[in-house]
Amino acid sequence: MLEWLEYTSLSIWVAESIWGYPIMLSLHIIGLAVVVGIFTVYNFRLLGLFNSLEFEPFLDFFRLAWLGLLVNFVSGFTLFSSQATFYVTNIPFLVKIFSIIAGSLLAFKIQLRLQSNLNAWDERTAQPNKKDHSFALISMALWTSAIFGGRLIAYQL
Repeated sequence: MLEWLEYTSLSIWVAESIWGYPIMLSLHIIGLAVVVGIFTVYNFRLLGLFNSLEFEPFLDFFRLAWLGLLVNFVSGFTLFSSQATFYVTNIPFLVKIFSIIAGSLLAFKIQLRLQSNLNAWDERTAQPNKKDHSFALISMALWTSAIFGGRLIAYQL
């Protein structure tokens, strides 16, 4: 199945055309910047930094982050398809994919906690607790692992 994927017209375009790979990689980096940028600022806010920022706008930012993740999924799958048989056994790639899945699931959990605590946190009648701080630290570690895994893929031959 992976060999079949490598011979689709889309994967051949990515692998062999002058524009395919750079376009997909650029879209992938834009999606990454959106996703990791938004989640990182929010995680810093959960940890008590940038206290002047209210929590409510992050609900809109999360929608943008999920759109960035969709861009990453489409561009990432397209990049994957060009060398699927290589990537499926590549340890940095597998670390990256695990980190993205775990980071996305945790981001969803964090978003649900934000929705349920939004008013209290913005009105300062309550603050994010140790559980929220732990989620923020784990989230940052997962997204950092995804970035490092992605960069290390290029150095695995």
